[in-house]
Amino acid sequence: MTGSAARRPVIAGLGITEVGKVYDRDAARFAADAVRLAVADAGLDLSDVDGLFVNPGTTGEVGVDLQSQLQLPELRLLSEIQAFGASAGAMVAQASLAVQAGMADVVVCVFADAPLREGKGSGAVYAGRAQPSGFAGMIPAAGLTSVNAVYALAARRHVEAYGTTSEQLGAIAVAQRAWAAMNPLAQLREPITIADHQASRWIAEPLHLLDCCLVSNGGIAVVVTSADRAAQLRQPPVHVLGFAQSHVGHPNPRDGRFGLISGAAQAGPAALKMAGLGISDVDVAELYDCYTYTVLLTLEDYGFCAKGEGGPFAASGALGPGGSLAVNTGGGQLSSYYLWGMTPLSEAIIQARGHGGPRQAPRNDVVLVSGNGGLLAHHATLVLSPHPHS
Repeated sequence: MTGSAARRPVIAGLGITEVGKVYDRDAARFAADAVRLAVADAGLDLSDVDGLFVNPGTTGEVGVDLQSQLQLPELRLLSEIQAFGASAGAMVAQASLAVQAGMADVVVCVFADAPLREGKGSGAVYAGRAQPSGFAGMIPAAGLTSVNAVYALAARRHVEAYGTTSEQLGAIAVAQRAWAAMNPLAQLREPITIADHQASRWIAEPLHLLDCCLVSNGGIAVVVTSADRAAQLRQPPVHVLGFAQSHVGHPNPRDGRFGLISGAAQAGPAALKMAGLGISDVDVAELYDCYTYTVLLTLEDYGFCAKGEGGPFAASGALGPGGSLAVNTGGGQLSSYYLWGMTPLSEAIIQARGHGGPRQAPRNDVVLVSGNGGLLAHHATLVLSPHPHS
């Protein structure tokens, strides 16, 4: 990243509402609460905010009218950004560019969602959605009627190509639950074993229930500002060293690579190159984990292990507390809470600040964050650090 060191972007505030089975407010209220928390965490006032990026989530209840709800006057920057699970990384990247260019001084990025309804199971959130008609209807007619089914298809390709086993996927779930046990915000903190994973019901083979993420209500916001402004604020700054995106789209031709590679293979190296770092420099990896399989694929595509070796790498115990690579140290979306790309981003900020408490990684100089959107169609990577560019 070029330009004045004083204008280099940093994350100076983090706001996390109550998360999980919280039914007392809608997504717009969660978003407003998260913004207020993030601004207060930074030691700023709402009147200091001159930029706002919002992600509408699944319910579409959060939009640019959040400005009015928060009574933010004279914004210099306002936009909705939608890349699904990659949106958090995309928002922070856009905010970083805006701050460095002088388009705004204090930009808040927020995601909130409230799909859960009291008295209804999490499965009801995505049930009953209209299926496409015409030629596009051939896909659900073949049985791919849900996101779970499509990710199961992707995971099956990996299984067939590389011999990946369900137990290896289970090792990811077990490792992340061990981290979640030390996170007071996590929805699921009871330790699990590989046997528990194998005994959990099938969702869509090869994915068990414990391979799949939670569904949560809540909101998270972050404040992006310049290094010189952050030096006067309340929290230790988290420097944004690099970022990149990749939108592969997956047109699904015969012999395509769907399920075998993701946008992480392009976005990861590009973000690290911007930061002037390599994969061996990474101390903590906060990876988008809508499924255990997504973690496995991202580990491979980022280069933490060779293609096809994600299963043995996870099974070695490398990912859990005390392992060689601190991955999803808050429990991730599998065990902590599911707020799209804000889940890995929020934990990355906590780790970079050194605020992880009993789950704090032993080293936090370089924290890599991933966001995965759609059906492996979109990817965003951030490289964060408690230290500025050398």
